[in-house]
Amino acid sequence: MDQLLTTSNLIGFLTLALMEVVLGIDNVIFISILASKLPAEQQQRARQVGLLLALGTRILLLLTLSWIVGLTTPLFNILGAEISGRDLVMIGGGLFLIAKATREIHERLEGETGHASAKVAPSFTAVITQILLLDVVFSLDSVITAVGMVNEIAIMIAAVITAVAVMLLLAGRISNFVNQHPTVKMLALSFLLLIGLTLLVEGFEVHIPKGYIYFAMGFSIFVELLNLRARSRSAAAAPVELHQPYAPQS
Repeated sequence: MDQLLTTSNLIGFLTLALMEVVLGIDNVIFISILASKLPAEQQQRARQVGLLLALGTRILLLLTLSWIVGLTTPLFNILGAEISGRDLVMIGGGLFLIAKATREIHERLEGETGHASAKVAPSFTAVITQILLLDVVFSLDSVITAVGMVNEIAIMIAAVITAVAVMLLLAGRISNFVNQHPTVKMLALSFLLLIGLTLLVEGFEVHIPKGYIYFAMGFSIFVELLNLRARSRSAAAAPVELHQPYAPQS
């Protein structure tokens, strides 16, 4: 236990949990929106099943990816670099995060609100199936982010469970805060780009100390807090309204 409770691991835990909350709030929102398509007596059950699937998917993926990351036997060479199973996960995960973050930024700024939730049929089986499929997508970037930020599986699982618990308790407040301050969402997505690039270069055996990553993210958060504080004291115009792929249909 003492080996886990190091300063680096505690910083990683807090940073990862915060990232998981900001990025994962969409998961709770889309589950609620999709569940709202069902009759009133089925909605609570759908939300409960969806949230349990979300948590279970994250933990299973964490255990699976953590096992794969332990595969260090070289499989082949690329440009003089020996590529192992671990490196393939790092490279693939890095490319996935970069692509996912870029697409998310585009959809939030130039996408069509509600286009994704409109495609789901209003039946219990269809809603749960859609929730399960999207849980995998939402969980995948969450898990890859955890692997990129923290080395200890226990810290990853603790951060993910903490984030899901916080989202369950404070989903409405967190959602309102992110909607009122869209730059927070964009900042979190930019962190995904940073982590994706880190994973990509580490897959090619170029190690970047995590302290540099934490410092860059911490400094960005500090600057954003100053911006939010300055904005709260001014009579500035309303912030940009981000587009939501999953939104209630009017």
